[in-house]
Amino acid sequence: MSHPVPTTLYRIAAAAGCGSAVVLLINAAKRAEVIPTSALTQLVAPLAQILALALVTALYLAFGRRAGTFGLVAFLLNAFALSALVGVEFVINLVFNDLPDHTIDALLDGTLGIALTAASILFLLGTLAFVAAMLRSREVPTTPLVLYAVGAVPVSLRAFVPEAALDLGLVTLAVGIGWLAIWLFGRSSRIVTWAHPAVADEPLVGANH
Repeated sequence: MSHPVPTTLYRIAAAAGCGSAVVLLINAAKRAEVIPTSALTQLVAPLAQILALALVTALYLAFGRRAGTFGLVAFLLNAFALSALVGVEFVINLVFNDLPDHTIDALLDGTLGIALTAASILFLLGTLAFVAAMLRSREVPTTPLVLYAVGAVPVSLRAFVPEAALDLGLVTLAVGIGWLAIWLFGRSSRIVTWAHPAVADEPLVGANH
């Protein structure tokens, strides 16, 4: 059974990143009432984090590992945060959307509110750490990484920032992720992920005896 080569996997991850950017733009347009809220827009909202996780993983495998232990910890923190945010998006878009305000307020006053806040803080810390690790590699372009980090701030603090700031954060995050995805796709065929051990040209000592 044949296995996909790294170039193919990087391109799949890049396509996932582009998909994440599109979903983030849909989320921003929905919140700004540019497009109507529907069952479809609510259902696809959590896909942004799921697809972004594929891009983040590819960037780590291609470049982040060169940041050593810090790069590994940053990747794991960001990956865990993105996974947690999938649950947050499901709750916000598919549960809260069908509940009255007083019920939502009661849920947020309990352990659910603590969990949502923890996931948001973790996303902010994970994103900033991951961006720092990518910057240390000096191979990933700086501008989209900065956009990724800047966009994550209002998204993480969504409960404390104005709606306009959240919408702008979503758009900024989408631009950063989309830019990184397109760059990765173009770079995919030139990424060296695994080093092949050299084959000795000389016979081993004692091989002729």
